[in-house]
Amino acid sequence: MSSSDNAPSTELVPVKFSRLTRRGVLLGLSVSQLIALGVALATVVVAVYSGGGMMLAYTAPIWGACVALTWIPVAGRPLVEWLPVGLWWLWKTTGGQALYRRRIVTPRPDGTLALPGDMARLREYTDPTSGACMIHDPHGQTLTAILEVSHPAFILLDPGEQERRITAWGRVLATTCRSGRIATLQVLERTLPDSGTGLAEWWAEHGTHDTSWASTTYSELIERAGPAGERHATTISLALNMRAAARQIKTAGGGIRGAAAVLRQEMDTLTTALRSADLHPSGWLTAGDVAVILRSAYDPAMAAALERHGSIGRELAGAGPVAVTETWGGLRTDSAHHTVLWISEWPRSLVYPGFLAPLALSSGIQRSISLIYTPMRSDAAARDIRKKKVEYISDAAQRARIGQIEDAAQSAEYHDVLQQESELTAGHGVLRYSGLIAVTAPSEPELESAVAAIEQAAIQASCETRRLVGQQAQAFSAAALPLCRVV
Repeated sequence: MSSSDNAPSTELVPVKFSRLTRRGVLLGLSVSQLIALGVALATVVVAVYSGGGMMLAYTAPIWGACVALTWIPVAGRPLVEWLPVGLWWLWKTTGGQALYRRRIVTPRPDGTLALPGDMARLREYTDPTSGACMIHDPHGQTLTAILEVSHPAFILLDPGEQERRITAWGRVLATTCRSGRIATLQVLERTLPDSGTGLAEWWAEHGTHDTSWASTTYSELIERAGPAGERHATTISLALNMRAAARQIKTAGGGIRGAAAVLRQEMDTLTTALRSADLHPSGWLTAGDVAVILRSAYDPAMAAALERHGSIGRELAGAGPVAVTETWGGLRTDSAHHTVLWISEWPRSLVYPGFLAPLALSSGIQRSISLIYTPMRSDAAARDIRKKKVEYISDAAQRARIGQIEDAAQSAEYHDVLQQESELTAGHGVLRYSGLIAVTAPSEPELESAVAAIEQAAIQASCETRRLVGQQAQAFSAAALPLCRVV
């Protein structure tokens, strides 16, 4: 993301995002397209030299299929790029991986999370110093801590204050690029049904508690009252790259304790940066808090009850779903249907920073917006930018040699690379980001209606969304759970 003016200003400055690159390896073709096209050409050459026209006709299904895979688009992508998704989905469905049923009578190993799929390998660790619950991924070699954050309504602030907070948030993101030890930073904004806790607390403090009919009836009504509205909750998850921080972990004592000590340093840095940005960290979440979030994501019908009765459902060993069924374009869990949308295109034109308001403030729809940032070290970012510049210049020279007309989209992507290089030279950090939206509803018809409303809200926000297919379970873990998962 780049600003139209880097000078400090008291006025709100419009911004624009880099385009989703569609540049291929050679002449706009990706590696998979080049492989399919190479197979087609090799088949034609062998057929011509071995049997002439008759052999060429016999091998037509082979080279014809390869040509079709290379050039025929499906949902904006070449058909050959759908092969890995289709084969992976076929393997999951035939191997029973699309269904999850919890084994209730089988005890789980101590410290593990009762989650489906590859999340079953996650381990729980409670830091004795900070009291925070840290989630350890032994395969991905990451250690994640979760922070709850509160903030004022951004759209109600005056333009000068909005611009100041945006600049401060940019500094927060820049801090994650400094050490080179952060694997992922996730910002998760969720809508939750209002549990009525405030009303219950008011009655407990100011109500008249006696044996009268009015007092008893009012107490029962408050106890049985369902959610009357919705509220928003925001968390920031920080994942430590244990491979990149191996030396510091060894210095701190090694193992998971050493990793926790290194992560605490990053946690303190992030907390300080958030306070300087006028955000209000509510504290690093404990194991019970994480358990409530996980249970509420898979079983939203219980979210209000879990919030009102704070002592229930706060064990990570039982926080996972009882049943999960994954379909090609959706996910069914205990009490809800889910669909995950990917923000495939961010605004291409200049927009003001509050452009996501139609998505973030959509009412009557239960959804989670997850922004996943992958920080890059300055040296690695500089190498990546130089590589992209060489590739763009080489592709332009190759197109000029064969007489192909220069495309405006390719020129715009090259200018985005130059803009990133100038910002990196000016001292800014480089982050790769992606956005996911998990939409939840009690039934499939309501889910389709909610998805249509979210897609329209994304259009109002100048964004494009696509429904992810063949990977809804993995996408849901990244979009609705604050565990720094990636798709």
